[in-house]
Amino acid sequence: MTKLLRCLAVLCAALPLGAGAAPLFQMTFQEAEPGKVPAELLVLDGAFAVRAEGEARFLELPGAPLETFGVLFGPTVTNDVVVSARVYGTGSGRRYPAFALGLGGVNGYKLRVSPGKKQLELLKADTVLQGVPYAWESGKWTHLRLQVRTAGGAWKIEGKAWTEGAAEPAEWLIVREETEAPRPGRASLWGAPFAGTPIRFDDLTLSAVPRAD
Repeated sequence: MTKLLRCLAVLCAALPLGAGAAPLFQMTFQEAEPGKVPAELLVLDGAFAVRAEGEARFLELPGAPLETFGVLFGPTVTNDVVVSARVYGTGSGRRYPAFALGLGGVNGYKLRVSPGKKQLELLKADTVLQGVPYAWESGKWTHLRLQVRTAGGAWKIEGKAWTEGAAEPAEWLIVREETEAPRPGRASLWGAPFAGTPIRFDDLTLSAVPRAD
């Protein structure tokens, strides 16, 4: 399964964006070996490892140290792509984790859930560009989706989040137009275990979206 995923990612990366329905990258961790990090992921920092709980497997970031850590995945892409993932975390008293899904590498765009601020935020590198109210639920999986696409002579960055079991929002919760072309880079996951509890990641998918004017 690992070889198949690697071949799929390489093949799709060579296709023009929007040229097919097959994902550019997809991983559920069900075939991954516990205690290790799949070869398709590049850990930037942090003790990420696959963990198992019952029949479920997922990528987990430990609850310490209390810093921000990240992982890159998928092929290098520029725009007209959408990335999604599920993230699980728990609060502890008045302390909460923060986590994000990104496109464009380390300095690209990130869609971040910040429970301490009760916000869903769009960042570029480490700068917050936009935020909207968001009610995160501790102890439940959160779905994140981030899209970067061309729109005439500009680019639209769109993001949404929702709790597992709830209906996906029909509209994007965050929409921002940028005049500067996005830089190429890989998709990313980010976690900051400020609550001192682990953060889990699962169901990573990177796909092309139709070009729009």
